[in-house]
Amino acid sequence: MPNFETRTFTSNYATLPEHFYSQINPTPLENAQLLHFNSAAANLIDIEPDHFENNTIAEYLCGNILPSQSKPIAAVYAGHQFGHYVAQLGDGRAISIGGITHNQQHWELQLKGAGPTPYSRNSDGRAVLRSSIREYLCSEAMHGLGIPTTRALSLVGSSQTVYRETIETAAVVMRISPSFIRFGSFEYFFYRGQANEVRTLADYVITHHFPELVEETNKYPLFLQQVITSTAKLMAHWQAIGFAHGVMNTDNMSILGLTLDYSPFGFLDNYDPEFICNHTDHAGRYAFDQQPDVAAWNLTRLAQALTPIISVEDAKSALSTYPAQFASTYINLMCAKLGINADKLAVPLIMQLLDLLKTNHVDYTIFMRQLAHFSSSPNATNETLRDLFIDRNAFDNWAERYKVTLNEQHSVDDVRAAQMNQVNPKYILRNYLAENAIVAAREHNDISEINTLMHLLQSPYDEHPEHETYAAAPPDWAKHISVSCSS
Repeated sequence: MPNFETRTFTSNYATLPEHFYSQINPTPLENAQLLHFNSAAANLIDIEPDHFENNTIAEYLCGNILPSQSKPIAAVYAGHQFGHYVAQLGDGRAISIGGITHNQQHWELQLKGAGPTPYSRNSDGRAVLRSSIREYLCSEAMHGLGIPTTRALSLVGSSQTVYRETIETAAVVMRISPSFIRFGSFEYFFYRGQANEVRTLADYVITHHFPELVEETNKYPLFLQQVITSTAKLMAHWQAIGFAHGVMNTDNMSILGLTLDYSPFGFLDNYDPEFICNHTDHAGRYAFDQQPDVAAWNLTRLAQALTPIISVEDAKSALSTYPAQFASTYINLMCAKLGINADKLAVPLIMQLLDLLKTNHVDYTIFMRQLAHFSSSPNATNETLRDLFIDRNAFDNWAERYKVTLNEQHSVDDVRAAQMNQVNPKYILRNYLAENAIVAAREHNDISEINTLMHLLQSPYDEHPEHETYAAAPPDWAKHISVSCSS
């Protein structure tokens, strides 16, 4: 397997005109130390983690040494942040060093926390170890859950200090993705009245990511439709698994429908549809239950940005498909989680359950996982599940309706349980688990928690009986963990 010195790097995005990006070298990271390397992601680009003993690999993975063919760039884009348009954003602390093609798939490599760029807006361009650990773990957690996402290749720490709310140490995550292009990449040129650049960027995306559309006469409306479909499906997966992104600005929305830019994310503990994971989101714009509608709003901004190359009528027609695509995907996912068929009775059963989970403050992941053990026998009381509820009678009423549905569909308990355990994870990246890993690494130079979590999160549907405690409900102190956009 090749290493960084021998691998061929190409930079597809750098073939665009120069005003789409700025060439910029990473700022050297002091005393770089490789904390973790993700072999699963490395296999995607056919790279092996060599040179561990002399730590040369860390120098490559943080940008202190660049591959010989690398052309490091920071992309420019704009975006609507909390509903307000910001005319220029761009990669303020991320630098793409090029891409690697393996098995006919091209992957862009990007250093997050690599130092200031022309788009840093007076920031230091660094990421702190705290947020870097969170992104590193969560991108792999989402992949393990089967949710489209960017991937994390490596986590490099350092002794270099940076200031956020307090003094912290800097770190760099190398992340990989087929593309880091965002909705805001199109907005940047649209709001500047640069129609030719909108077309150029659309042609680039279609050529590299939707090649089946290249020869279509209506390729631009079809491209928009593809983005709408992938985004609708992504939102359905987020809602079904109980994931809150926290900062769904248009500059954080992937043109490929990937989960992008992990910052103040959070997974639901007790089921709370109004859950806000970002403590700076005072109005709750990006609350958990708002995500599908926010995505629709963001897609409308993208469609507007594409109006130099598609008609308003085509844009509206494509946008009109979003609600049904989201709803059908979400219902199918939730039916799979309950082990039932998606018939006309499914939606009321799902909605009644979610309301029950909310009013009884039931842990969403624990309940869904334990639901696989539900017995549909007439006299079964399902005490373990019942005890999760404050109002046990309300659960009993729902359980009887659930039994009727299962029996009408001729469900077999053992078969259904096996199927449900493939879609209801036992392990998620709860905030307190991430916090434990952060404290161990930051204060004790101990990466054992990162190792354990990576193992569990890459196969979250497996039992892992030796790690049962990681599937438990969060301790009381976890309620006081606060996450924000600071990094």
